[in-house]
Order: sequence, then structure tokens, then C-alpha cells
Amino acid sequence: MKKAKIALFPNTQKKESKNLAIGIHEFLQSHGGDVVVSDEEAEELGGVPLSSVHPKEIAFMITMGGDGTILRIFHQYSNLDAAILGINLGHLGFMADVPIPDIYPSLQDLLSGEYKIHERVMLRGETLQGQTCFAVNDLVIHRGRNRSLVELGIHVDGHYLNTFEADGLIIATPNGSTAYSLACGGPIITPDLSAVVITPIAPHTISNRPIVLMADHEIQVQYLSNYSAVEVIADGITHYPMHMGEVFRITRSQKNFKLITLPRRDYFATLRSKLNWVGKLR
Repeated sequence: MKKAKIALFPNTQKKESKNLAIGIHEFLQSHGGDVVVSDEEAEELGGVPLSSVHPKEIAFMITMGGDGTILRIFHQYSNLDAAILGINLGHLGFMADVPIPDIYPSLQDLLSGEYKIHERVMLRGETLQGQTCFAVNDLVIHRGRNRSLVELGIHVDGHYLNTFEADGLIIATPNGSTAYSLACGGPIITPDLSAVVITPIAPHTISNRPIVLMADHEIQVQYLSNYSAVEVIADGITHYPMHMGEVFRITRSQKNFKLITLPRRDYFATLRSKLNWVGKLR
């Protein structure tokens, strides 16, 4: 039987990551996994270089760090279509929800097929000039260096929605609804829903509230203020300017974000823990 190829991505910024990565590499190899690592870390970890393997051969990606590590790796290796398992080396994450004490039982579940792959909505952004980006969590249009609020006009499927005078806008997926959007007053959307939420950032008018739409709508954002360029930011990683009069088009990506979930983990338990909810059953 052919071994499953697993790409392992330790976070080299975290001290404990290297030793854990060596242990994980040895465990996977001894239990039927075939481990590859980035070319830069292949010699240090003793793994097969990723560049020597066809992207379609990678069955799983294992990241070590937190939710930010997952986003960074997903963007850096966007040619891989493998599902991701996130091992958390710090505070519990919404995506990277395998804590250090659960690493080896979780890896055993993965190798034994005791897992599910959740395919989550992603967004695609495009300028009129043809620049494109994608987002797992959110696409943000922010006032950037402008010292005052900016005006952003929104159309949904060609129908005018509103002009927001604000620090900016967040267009978030359900996966990203618990990130920047939540901090700006947006709702929590369970990740299995096919939806997006538009959340204004510090709007001038208090009645400007977040709005949830079906993910298949096309959203167009036009920058209306005669100021300096605003910033378009995808997942906090990709940045580029948007000038006065320009339109940014947002649609559902044809590609989904694939996240591995294990029976020992529970989304609502993670939600309660991450948000420090203290309610108890009586």
C-alpha cells in the first residue's frame, strides 16, 4: 500500500517547534506516513524536499504554530490542494486546534482515517486592472495612511447597497468571522455556512451595521473619496493600493479551504474556550 505523503511545516520562529517537528517526522514515518518538508528545512529535519514531489501527491499538510501560521503556509503554498491539520504551539486557535498534549493521538487519528475534511468558503478579489488575490479569512479595504474616514460605495449583484463612511470595510468568510470582523462587532458565523459578512470598521453612522449575505453574491466596492490610496489586504498577508474611483470586485472562490477536524476536537468547545465564555449547564 502506498504511503500517504504529508507535508510538515514547523514554525521556525517558535523555539519548541524544531524538536517537536523531529518527533512528529519520526512518528509519521514509523506509522506509515511519507513526510516531506520545505526545501529550506529538508536537511535540518531529515525530510524529503517538497520541490521533489508533485503537488498533487501531497495528501495532507500539517502546520505547527497557530492560525496565522496556517494562513501564511496556505498562501505561500497555494499550489497545494491538500487538507490542513493545525498543531497549536501557543494559545488555542480556531483553525489550529490540536494542543501539544494531543499531538500524537491526533496524528494516529489522521493516519487511521478518523477525521473529517471541512471544505470552507474562500473569497476571490479582483481589481479592474486584473490584479487578483484570495482569502481564507477576509478581504479588508482600509483607509491606510489617510487621517480621516473614507467613503466606500457597495453594490451587490449590481444593486446599490450603501456608501459607508468609515475607517474601512471587512468582507469575511464564516472561517474569518471570528477574526478581525468579530473585533469590529461582526457576528459569529459557523464555518459550515455558505455566507459572507460585510462589516464596517468604525463607521461614522451608528446605524451602519454588519450584513450577512449568501456567498454566491458578487460584491463591488468603489473607493469614492478624493484622498490618498486606501489599502486592500487579503488575510493580513497580501497588500496593494486602491486609488480614488477604482472598483474592487469580490466573488466566491472556486477553490475551498480544506481543514481537517478530528473527533477529539469540537468547534463549539473551541469557541467557548477561545472567547472565554463562562456559561455552564445547570
